[in-house]
Amino acid sequence: MNTMQLSIVHRLPQSYRWSAGFAGSRVEPIPQNGPLSDNSLVGLKLLSPDGEKAWPVMHTLSQALTDIEVACSVLECEGEPCLFVNCQDEYAATCRLKNFGVAIAEPFSGNNPF
Repeated sequence: MNTMQLSIVHRLPQSYRWSAGFAGSRVEPIPQNGPLSDNSLVGLKLLSPDGEKAWPVMHTLSQALTDIEVACSVLECEGEPCLFVNCQDEYAATCRLKNFGVAIAEPFSGNNPF
């Protein structure tokens, strides 16, 4: 199995959905007050590497998820490549990525630092 050492991803803070008429090719944020559905998406952004070097890494991560039959798409969001998966597949996706050697940046607070 290949690994992606030194790759770090984090979950984008908002949820997304496919833009009307652009399923699989364009996303839009769901308003914070908006209802989440079974079709809601989670976006994962690569923290390192970044820039142009991020695209091939994200495609490799996408392939790792496709290998375990987790549907995903790599799209530009906020000027960077992001990996989008269905909300219900988030845990399977992050587990696979961790097993693939990717670090997942998790938020923490002063109340719950670890």
